[in-house]
Amino acid sequence: MSLALMSISSEGSAEDTGPRRPARRYLRPLVGLLLPVGLAAFWELAVYFGWSNGRLVPPPSVIYQTFAELAEAGELQYHAAATIWRVFAGFLCGVAAGTLAGAVTGYSAWSHRVLDPTLQALRSIPSIAWVPLFILWFGIFEASKIILIAVGVFFPVYLGVMGAVMSVDRKIVEVGRAFRLSGFAMVRRILLPAVLPAYVLSLRAGLGLGWMFVVAAEFLGASTGLGFLLIDGQQLGKPAQIVAAIVAFAILGKVSDALLAAAAAPFLRWEDRFARH
Repeated sequence: MSLALMSISSEGSAEDTGPRRPARRYLRPLVGLLLPVGLAAFWELAVYFGWSNGRLVPPPSVIYQTFAELAEAGELQYHAAATIWRVFAGFLCGVAAGTLAGAVTGYSAWSHRVLDPTLQALRSIPSIAWVPLFILWFGIFEASKIILIAVGVFFPVYLGVMGAVMSVDRKIVEVGRAFRLSGFAMVRRILLPAVLPAYVLSLRAGLGLGWMFVVAAEFLGASTGLGFLLIDGQQLGKPAQIVAAIVAFAILGKVSDALLAAAAAPFLRWEDRFARH
């Protein structure tokens, strides 16, 4: 009986590691396309059969045509590159500041009592409220936009790092001290593995807010970027251009999040919840 069970389990494991597993790994991301593709197909058919005129919400065929026209004119690449650069620069600045502040407030109780109340109060300020002040301080050029994005990225990273550091099991730290680990070894073998999963999640949350804040940054005083395309489409009465810019935001946001998750995956293979995805 036990030999039979062992043979069945070995066959099952061989089947999981066989040729089906690579195919399943490549097909799994396609499942996420079922919902948006299904909704797009439904709306295309709704406009085709006359259930809606498609004037305010154009069908996917019209949006695709708008994408093609913008790409042919070079506008799509130009505005997308400007937005990507702003998000990238603001993300790096926000991550650096949020990681440092979160580590300090999470590790030191005195720093937490001094800094955290003020930072929590600042976190409640709406993003659009910073725009007039940053324009007065830094002008209407790139600096004000990048700093606004950095503010949006800062707070989720700060909260994630602070919470992760504060939640590290003190017993594990005591075990490291009992084995007389050096400070560097303590950080590398105990603190980093404990903090890294929450840190990656906070980075992804910060990146998402960075894409949201760049819209607010480009709404005022910008002549380039996907946010400018949104305003231009509104002023000229082009709903297809507005929806195309929104779709471009969604695609770029998803691609950047997938790249960040892929870059962090090798460091999180030991985590079951990350290994399953």
